[in-house]
Amino acid sequence: MPADTPSPSLVSERRAGKRSSATALKVLNASRALFLEDGYDGVNLDRIAARAGVARQTVYNLFGSKEAVFRATMEHHWAAFGLEELSVRLERDVSRVDPADFLRRFAEMVLAFVAETDQVAFTRLVIAESRRLPWIADEFYRLGKAPLAETFAICLREMSQTGVIDCPHPELAARQFLGLLQEFVIWPQVMAIGPDLTRLPPTDLVVEEAVAMFLSRYRPAGAVA
Repeated sequence: MPADTPSPSLVSERRAGKRSSATALKVLNASRALFLEDGYDGVNLDRIAARAGVARQTVYNLFGSKEAVFRATMEHHWAAFGLEELSVRLERDVSRVDPADFLRRFAEMVLAFVAETDQVAFTRLVIAESRRLPWIADEFYRLGKAPLAETFAICLREMSQTGVIDCPHPELAARQFLGLLQEFVIWPQVMAIGPDLTRLPPTDLVVEEAVAMFLSRYRPAGAVA
């Protein structure tokens, strides 16, 4: 390799830095809209560039390929949840918060993310595309659901260590609680159950019942309900 040619790792680092730019955000917003409209195969770098109002070479310089754009688009989508901020906030408060209040606050974060982003549409897209392209589901899980469940499990483990709950298997418990929420707030919309959506219980009732069910299993013996 010529002395003045940057190494592949350096090129990758430079691209990663550029992706935080305003131009990169325009590209990611454009790509998200296009992928949700037309699926993975229906999108190319030319269309992304046109929607973002930039040159195709700009998209290539930032990301390198359509696959890389799609991966970055998923990462950008999950970034709206604010997992790093969530981790700091929850872990800071976990030792002194009432467990029911803690669970309600966590549930509110999940519900807000579903309501304020394209989570339902993205989930449908991932399901549709992952049969042909399994890496899409792998990446969607790795970037979002996995760290979300892991962060929540860490909080449950710390709460158990301080004695406010009795949770011997926090990883299992974290997914149990998420399941109690998702069965009502995500999957009926993903599956497009139509008129039955109007017969689902209100979300505040879903949250309260999830909290009650969770604590009926994991409240320490002798604790006041």
